[in-house]
Amino acid sequence: MLKTGVIGLGQIGGGVAVCLARAGLLAAVYDVRPEAAEGLEGVPGCAASPAEVARQCDVVVVAVVDADQVRGVLKGDNGLLAGARPGMTVVLQSTVSLPDLEDLRALVEGGQGVLVDCGVTGGTRAADKGLVSLVGADQETFERIEPVLEAFSAAVVHMGGAGAGMAAKIARNVIVYSVWRAGHEGALLAEAAGVDVRKLAEAIDISAEAVGGPTTWMTRPAEPGDDEGEKALRHHVLGLLTKDLGAALSLAEDLGVDLPTARLSRESAKEMLKIEE
Repeated sequence: MLKTGVIGLGQIGGGVAVCLARAGLLAAVYDVRPEAAEGLEGVPGCAASPAEVARQCDVVVVAVVDADQVRGVLKGDNGLLAGARPGMTVVLQSTVSLPDLEDLRALVEGGQGVLVDCGVTGGTRAADKGLVSLVGADQETFERIEPVLEAFSAAVVHMGGAGAGMAAKIARNVIVYSVWRAGHEGALLAEAAGVDVRKLAEAIDISAEAVGGPTTWMTRPAEPGDDEGEKALRHHVLGLLTKDLGAALSLAEDLGVDLPTARLSRESAKEMLKIEE
């Protein structure tokens, strides 16, 4: 069993620590707030420093906010790398840019460790083993730490080699925030037209499964190829999309509402649906 530590006991890291404690894998934790471990079921008090966590652990999960905070955890006389044994694995849950990820990987490897990028979603359910972990690592490293990942995850998805987990999380964020923007535009239009936005939201939630979500076209064939049925479907959808967003943009113009996401969706529909001119 791999002795595991957690650095950063916010919503995600605190939940991860609780799950690891239940699984009997948790050896040590650290947070800049010494009181952060209080009230976390089964979690020991905070160690004196990241270095002290490293001295007790084979794997350390880092769940801080950004790349600068990760560097602060890793570097210095009391940093994680100062106490690390050769071969220690750092599982990075913080969302950072890919250039920052490579800088952090170089730091860890310079300390004779291994960095695994592990983007996560479902943070509000972390303590209930509700995270989905998107992992970037070579196969050998992935298999070695998989029991640790499974201890705090509802699902563990090996996205590919180094960097693939972080790239997947970044792509996931594009979808989440863009969908938020689309919801915002729909609410603006509904409100301007005198529609109760809360009732609209309720109706959308009820019909979501039947209508399809943001992955609808991600999971279809990348290209229609010679499949005439698939081509016909895409042209049918294009007709509906063009008509429906045309009506939305016309109403928005009448009401003085700007809908840039809806406008772009209409203009780029052929690209999204892989329809050639």
